[in-house]
Amino acid sequence: MRVRLKGVNTVRRRRKDGSVAVYRYHRATGHPLEGEPGSPEFLASMHEAEKLQLSRHDGTVIGLIRRFTLSDAFACKAEATQREYRRILTKVEREFGDMPIAALDDPRVRQELLAWRAKVAEVSGLREADNCLSIVSSMLSWARESGDLLHNHVIGFKRLYKNNRADALWQPDHIKAFCAVAPVELQRALMLALHTGQRQGDILALTWTNYDGHYITFRQGKTGVRVEIPCTTELKRMLDGLPKTASVILTTKTGRPWTAFHFRHAWKAAALKAGIDGLHFHDLRGTAVTRLAEAGCTLPEIAAITGHSLRSVNAIIEKYLSRTRHLADQAISRLENGQRSDFANTLQNPANPVKGRKSK
Repeated sequence: MRVRLKGVNTVRRRRKDGSVAVYRYHRATGHPLEGEPGSPEFLASMHEAEKLQLSRHDGTVIGLIRRFTLSDAFACKAEATQREYRRILTKVEREFGDMPIAALDDPRVRQELLAWRAKVAEVSGLREADNCLSIVSSMLSWARESGDLLHNHVIGFKRLYKNNRADALWQPDHIKAFCAVAPVELQRALMLALHTGQRQGDILALTWTNYDGHYITFRQGKTGVRVEIPCTTELKRMLDGLPKTASVILTTKTGRPWTAFHFRHAWKAAALKAGIDGLHFHDLRGTAVTRLAEAGCTLPEIAAITGHSLRSVNAIIEKYLSRTRHLADQAISRLENGQRSDFANTLQNPANPVKGRKSK
């Protein structure tokens, strides 16, 4: 079986004696690679080729991108984040690859980058355009920290895409409609999301070793934050009743782990069948934060469950809670039943004075 090695050109030549000779070359530089893939000789050759590739682009944006993607800061990012960064940085290479790094310290580069974003927006939309500039800004901030640049001239840029999802909450009616038509495998994912407030990728990756019968403990893939979530009675009942057909907790109907692609499409189909439009799986994370806040949880308590920073939790609460009726009902109830409710009622309704007070 032949395996295609990434970044490697493989050439086969038949010798006069009938045997086949295999030659391998580093695709970007043409540098010959010694030994068999995985051997010390092969790895050493690959290392030399990568050094040649970096030196070839020294002092240019392409060289900066290569160094950034080989840095520890990049390696610490989640795998999905790395793929997205590489996708966008490929676009940056095509547009600015030959630009000298020194030009990035010139304040005028901001206008060039904003003009490029405008071109991306025309072709791919505002959200993609903002995403491109955000990743460029992340790389420039790294370059400033590493000493390659003095400034990041696009940091704090004003975004074009406005996404107000303050109304994007899964209400009880949505959950009831979804569960009425969705396969039980998706209902289990819904339950985990609502009761833990975790991202889709982390929920699908949960294994039985992460659950000890009372707590779900794991390290988030995107942030690296370790969370220890006590299970609600309802969630514990569901988990204890699940068949353990795989190492992961959530599986398809055939007992196999979900792929991100399969799950995303299955979820979308179930939501459409339920008549749910404009709500995504990720909105369950904000819904979970909102439910915890409505239950009276403090910011640190919510952050301990979801893994958000305190700042992020506060931002979510400011966005979502203003749109929920539950807290307004709680506030009026406390006003009417507080220790000084007589005084409050008197102020609100002077036409009906408190007993014992003479009306004028």
